[in-house]
Amino acid sequence: MKEEKSICCCCEEENQAELIAKINEVIEHYKNKEGSLIQVLHQAQNIYGYLPLEVQKLVADGLGKPVSEVSGVVSFYSFFSTQPRGKHTIRVCLGTACYVRGGKKLVDRLCDILDIKVGDTTADRQFTFEVARCIGACGLAPAMMIDDVVYKQVNPDKLNAILAKYKD
Repeated sequence: MKEEKSICCCCEEENQAELIAKINEVIEHYKNKEGSLIQVLHQAQNIYGYLPLEVQKLVADGLGKPVSEVSGVVSFYSFFSTQPRGKHTIRVCLGTACYVRGGKKLVDRLCDILDIKVGDTTADRQFTFEVARCIGACGLAPAMMIDDVVYKQVNPDKLNAILAKYKD
């Protein structure tokens, strides 16, 4: 018989409060600095992991800006995420050279392996999967990145071995 673990909500709430407190410190530091919205959002995302509407409202209130302005910035820049992200980010290049040399096959195979679509995060929050228009590795096509590591001349048969390096 499998033993079920009970989840303590008080610990989650305490952790949540700590994260909000850290974001409030960042807001306070930048509060009166013109043009600091992107910097605050960047740090808030680093602290919280992503930028749900609650965090966007917190930033907007703290900086005295409308939520629509904050949400507009978050939705405009692809760096910001409103959904939880994985521990590792996979980016497959679909620039011309990578696409022609098999980048689309990598995307299709990764969707199968990870059981997600482009833009999604795996259920275990290990991987977030994205495509990039160009990662500047055209001579190494097809290329992909996991976090800051570039993998060159990748073919679908190499993907499982590459991903295995990042699994807990």
